[in-house]
Amino acid sequence: MDLNDFDYSLPEELIAQHPRPRRGQSRLLVLHRSDGRIEHKRFTDLIEYFQPGDVLVINETRVIPARLLGKRQDTGGKVEILLVRDRGEGCWQFLVKPSRRARPGIVLSFGDGRLLCEVEKRIGQGEWIGRFHSRENLNEIMQQLGETPLPPYIRRPPEESDRRRYQTVYARQDGAVAAPTAGLHFTRDLMERISGRGIEIVPILLHVGPGTFRPVKVDDITRHRMESEFYRILPAAAAAINRARDRGGRIVVVGTTTVRALESCAAADKAESTDSAETKLPGPGATEGEAHLELGAALGGTHLRPAEGWTDLFIYPPFSFRMTDALITNFHLPRSTLLMLVSALAGREFLLRAYREAVNKRYLFYSYGDAMLIL
Repeated sequence: MDLNDFDYSLPEELIAQHPRPRRGQSRLLVLHRSDGRIEHKRFTDLIEYFQPGDVLVINETRVIPARLLGKRQDTGGKVEILLVRDRGEGCWQFLVKPSRRARPGIVLSFGDGRLLCEVEKRIGQGEWIGRFHSRENLNEIMQQLGETPLPPYIRRPPEESDRRRYQTVYARQDGAVAAPTAGLHFTRDLMERISGRGIEIVPILLHVGPGTFRPVKVDDITRHRMESEFYRILPAAAAAINRARDRGGRIVVVGTTTVRALESCAAADKAESTDSAETKLPGPGATEGEAHLELGAALGGTHLRPAEGWTDLFIYPPFSFRMTDALITNFHLPRSTLLMLVSALAGREFLLRAYREAVNKRYLFYSYGDAMLIL
């Protein structure tokens, strides 16, 4: 498909620059794929759309204060880095702005020398590896000096409140440099009400990387390549999702990052199953998750197995979703990979019609904006 197929017009004043005064006050646009209906609701109305047997799958990644402002120790030139990946023992992969101020061997200074970084080597376009040093506790000083890495379309400096609001209430595992923004709408009260309805909430993990903001630069979108992101689906999560499948419940997914983790795992499982010459029933020593998977394979069903690794799965129309029945998501940038993923689920024409209605109804867009439920 062509990149221009995923364009739309958005007035700049509809790009949310701050979150709503209170978490959970967002609006909710509901899309019914079965008949093309669009409803206008509040996010707290989400609970009305769950059915007995459903599970709600969330991404428990936690945003780190990944933006560091400093200077070159030798020249005093200002630099900004965005931490991307912890390689262990003080070694990090990061982006540098301006990139011309980085080269192997130079030292970057942050917090008047409280934190130093020796740049070691370049590994890509504007991307480097360096080793951090401090006389203080390294993790603590990086937390203190780092800023919340707000997206580039939020045109203001990060505020102290962003450390809390640009984070889901269920964030547990440090490692993301961008929030899984569909989850920002949930309050603890709403999650308790959902659980009280008998809906199991299942956490999985995908650490969101800077690639989520990288523009697609090729007209033929099939030539675009995603950056790899780490994901993990534990045995208990796989078992819960498989139980829902077995009883006919829906997998209701919070956010495109969660979709990518689930569908990456399902795609890997499908490839492995296709390569296998025979299908066997669960062995006596199988865990619950493994038993669900093996029995599902024997019966020709779609089941999930525990997994972890790196995914560069790019989802765009047409795509056969194996683990996503319904999706809670935000509104996404024109011509972005996130818009393409949501188009693959909702249907491109239906989705763009919904976006036009959202613009007419003055919904707020992007990370701190309003939400959408695709059924």
